[in-house]
Amino acid sequence: MLNLLLQSEVKLLGKFSHPNLVRLLGYCWEENQFLLVYEYMQKGSLEKHLFRKGAEPLPWNVRIKIAIGAAEGLAFLHTSEKSVIYRDFKTSNILLDGAFNAKLSDFGLAKFGPLNGNSHVTTRVMGTYGYAAPEYVATGHLYVKSDVYGFGVVLLELLTGLKALDTNRPSWQQNLVEFARPSLSDKRKLKKIMDPRLEEQYPIKAAVQAAELILQCLESDPKSRPSMEEVLETLKKIDDTKDVSKDSKGSAKKKAAKRQEEHYRHQSPLQSRHGGTGNKGGAHSSAYVGSYKSTGAPRPFYFANHL
Repeated sequence: MLNLLLQSEVKLLGKFSHPNLVRLLGYCWEENQFLLVYEYMQKGSLEKHLFRKGAEPLPWNVRIKIAIGAAEGLAFLHTSEKSVIYRDFKTSNILLDGAFNAKLSDFGLAKFGPLNGNSHVTTRVMGTYGYAAPEYVATGHLYVKSDVYGFGVVLLELLTGLKALDTNRPSWQQNLVEFARPSLSDKRKLKKIMDPRLEEQYPIKAAVQAAELILQCLESDPKSRPSMEEVLETLKKIDDTKDVSKDSKGSAKKKAAKRQEEHYRHQSPLQSRHGGTGNKGGAHSSAYVGSYKSTGAPRPFYFANHL
């Protein structure tokens, strides 16, 4: 099954090229081992920066920059001549280069969108719970805008610094969407769920706009969700909002300290995309040219432009 997903990824990445899609350099295989070689992403995954205890906090402007880059990648896939549904949008699949430019990775579950005027494709439910759209989980009906729901979840994680699902949190907080949704339309409640590591150093107007966008992305009816092009346009407007919170740094830090303590109390150890403990290294585990060491006969290597 894994090899089939990797082969699907090779075929897809061989067709597309975009600054916000991770670049496939080549692939090789031997017997039951199939390896993909990507460009090196110096900063690793967004998941690592948001959820690994002790990670350097991401400032507001970097979080919005990452959201815009990821939205650029999704919008490109959705508006290609043959639209592509990514199907597994989550923080561990968003990789960051040395300048925190976001690129989508792991296209094993990606699927071409509906044809002949159809609204959706019907397929086996795969992906990651907590990020997968409710209509897809319930029926297997996959819409282009099913990706928009996943984007809304990731944007919510960027605002709150909390995982989409975390069984180490109190039961009523374990599902982030259910826990946070009532606070997204109330400015005072919103400030209470914002990531305390931001230390209130963000434009409150921009945070409110981001919360409104999240609610739109999380609409239960996929038809009511914005397109990724509309999401991207809104994010760029949010990025242009520069009126930083009026609270002084000193008082903001004092207010944030208590929330930060509570925040970390409910954090679980970082899990890899396959369920194991997260890599402590600085870069994502995807292979890159120069990192492979053969323990036997060398595997045949194929450059991506030969796909």
